[in-house]
Amino acid sequence: MKSMHHPQALCTQRTPTGHSTRRIRLKLLSYNIQVGIMTKRRFDYIAHGWKHLIPHTRRSDNLKSIASLIREYDIVGLQELDGGSFRTNFINQTEFLAKEAGFQCWHDQINRNMGLVAKHSLGVLSRLESSQVNRHSLPGVLPGRGVLTVQFGSPHDPLVLMLVHLSLGRKARMKQVGFLCDLIVQYDHIILMGDMNCGADGEEMNILKSRTGLKSSDCSMASYPSWNPTRRIDHILVSPSLKIEKASVLDYPLSDHLPIAMEVSLPGHLMLELPYRECRSAA
Repeated sequence: MKSMHHPQALCTQRTPTGHSTRRIRLKLLSYNIQVGIMTKRRFDYIAHGWKHLIPHTRRSDNLKSIASLIREYDIVGLQELDGGSFRTNFINQTEFLAKEAGFQCWHDQINRNMGLVAKHSLGVLSRLESSQVNRHSLPGVLPGRGVLTVQFGSPHDPLVLMLVHLSLGRKARMKQVGFLCDLIVQYDHIILMGDMNCGADGEEMNILKSRTGLKSSDCSMASYPSWNPTRRIDHILVSPSLKIEKASVLDYPLSDHLPIAMEVSLPGHLMLELPYRECRSAA
């Protein structure tokens, strides 16, 4: 049986080996963790649907397994977490994973607050100390989608991470992509990641790339559903100033999505330091 603690890369893109440079390299990961619920088949959406509302003992074990994966990365963007409600025994899952995986810096954003029942959120974990955090609501008929923006380094020329989980409906996604484009063009060094609920060749992605200049990897493997991946709806895109060294879809099926990873090198003038203090914020 394959060990869940050593995920296999289903698809890897690497750039040719060249001369060494001074560019800083970062390991990135994006993962929709479905509130810590393992899903092995489509029927589980029905059979295990109660887990979205009621606490269960296996959730903590599943989160610890996820923590064993993400501790190998520098910046992690997580979607479909809970900010601390009844269904998770009032545990903020972003904070829990940060502590389990040894991240000193974490930020979350609650996009749909259902009080004691559920607090749907996004979470960013980082080995780097953040310099600024912004939270935006995304447009849509139904509220509950957002973008969590975390800046690193100098406020005058930062590295900016944007974490999103876009809507299921195409009309709403188109509006959300327009909103994202207006944010992205304000910066020179962007990492955009998340569950975008649209394919790599869809109109939404084409508009996003054409308006912002962001680029993606050549890794064409799908990440959803985790038990039989057929759709490439999880994405990491970066600015031209960032060099994509390799990209992977990982065989780590602890959710209904598979995690996607990317290693990038940054422009040499970006001065990023490891944190000397704890950096956290919740909303």
